[in-house]
Amino acid sequence: MLKSGATIGIFGGGQLGRMMALAAHRLGLNTHIFCPDPNSPAFAVTPHKTIADYEDFAALSEFASKVDCVTYEFENVPAATASAIIEAGTELFPSAKALEISQDRLVEKRFISTVGINVAPFAKVDSQAELEAAVSKIGLPAVLKTRRFGYDGKGQTILRSDEDTKTAFNAIGSQPAILEGFVPFDREISVIIARDQHGHVAPYDPAENVHENHILKTSTVPGNISSELGEAAKNIASQIAIALDYVGVMGVEFFVLPTENDEQLIVNEIAPRVHNSGHWTEAVCIVNQFEQHIRAVAGWPLGQADRHSDVVMENLIGDQINEVTTAVESNTQIHDYGKAEVRAGRKMGHINRIFPKNSDQ
Repeated sequence: MLKSGATIGIFGGGQLGRMMALAAHRLGLNTHIFCPDPNSPAFAVTPHKTIADYEDFAALSEFASKVDCVTYEFENVPAATASAIIEAGTELFPSAKALEISQDRLVEKRFISTVGINVAPFAKVDSQAELEAAVSKIGLPAVLKTRRFGYDGKGQTILRSDEDTKTAFNAIGSQPAILEGFVPFDREISVIIARDQHGHVAPYDPAENVHENHILKTSTVPGNISSELGEAAKNIASQIAIALDYVGVMGVEFFVLPTENDEQLIVNEIAPRVHNSGHWTEAVCIVNQFEQHIRAVAGWPLGQADRHSDVVMENLIGDQINEVTTAVESNTQIHDYGKAEVRAGRKMGHINRIFPKNSDQ
């Protein structure tokens, strides 16, 4: 268990790293950000930083010697980077196994299926011939996704016809891919789950998510789901965290499918880190997802994941950040990420609109 004044290393200097650092400092823990981008917004909230490539092994060795454990804000930390930290004798949370599984969509789908949890039909695609065979097996419509490095809709394309099948593999750069059967879902929800070093879990209430242009726009809690389905989603998220022997906070995304008599949950993907759809916890939980993650990696007991209010989180994309100071209601909490450059499609901040629990929003 880390003591006051200990230092947590964080790979990644974006908004998630920044918010983890803020949470750690409030608990009396230092943070050291490792990121190649000299303009990283996380650098503004901690004096300890390393600006170096993630595979600069000399810099990694020095970094490891200055911190008591290491965590990360994004799941595409190179395997060699994770290995360097472990070989230096510094603990890494969540584990390299969690990184390995979540970095490859095919490996992730196989893992979730092995746990006995429903996912969309899928098939490995490494060539045009394999794509055609996969389409014959799964059918259309379907979604072709690169196995690695896709986010916010990048690295994927929808196949609706035989003509799409002819061009889709080239469209994603002829990279190793996975074909997923199209899921006719009604809604998307997510569960933020925390697990500590002693195996205790703490799931937050599910959020109902709405995307615009493949980027998360709003997360609403409570979502438009039954309490039974919400508990089922929490239980599935807990199963995944336990199966991974996970330490830290993780996001689990679901599709909600209508069935003849009820609704069914399909796991879309997991993210081994604090998650955009959990930003609402800042405003309505005593212990938000960022503090919860720091508690877990520091070896501390988890805090309560209960919420005291209802909430709608809205991402501020691109130049929407410029309007935030002139359009704030009295029930609104603002978070500006402090990014130096405003770009279309870039997450610049978020706002949480808070309502009395069980109210009509």
